[in-house]
Amino acid sequence: MGKESVKLIANNKKAYHDYFIEDTWEAGISLAGTEVKSLRMGKCSVKESFIRVENGEMVVYGMHISPYEKGNIFNKDPLRPRKLLLHKYEIHKIAGKIAEKGYTIVPLRVYFKGSLVKVEVGLARGKKLYDKRQDIAKKDAKREAEREFKVRNFG
Repeated sequence: MGKESVKLIANNKKAYHDYFIEDTWEAGISLAGTEVKSLRMGKCSVKESFIRVENGEMVVYGMHISPYEKGNIFNKDPLRPRKLLLHKYEIHKIAGKIAEKGYTIVPLRVYFKGSLVKVEVGLARGKKLYDKRQDIAKKDAKREAEREFKVRNFG
């Protein structure tokens, strides 16, 4: 079995800023044909999307897939809820975790794995404002250190 290529379509950087990601799973997603064509052109956004567990199924809301330009009546609503495909035991495990206080599920990445569209789902715990400030301070300090290093080596 050869190594399958992974081509990133959309990344949810906002999720890493707003949440601590505790665990991740790879899920398939139920799509229409024109949606897949639109994804091939990279027309997807998961910034404002979230996931719910309903009737033993996981559904992603707010995931925007732009309508396919060459599509016609077969184009679907760009913000329609889409079913995520996971094993039953995985869904039960995730549902058990989000029953705990402060946990939610967010889509982190959408990508092609071979010819299949996959969604990386993350179990997330909300960050407080001071956590976000700490992250920004660390990032700034790292950037400053890299800048100093660059100046020292090439100055």
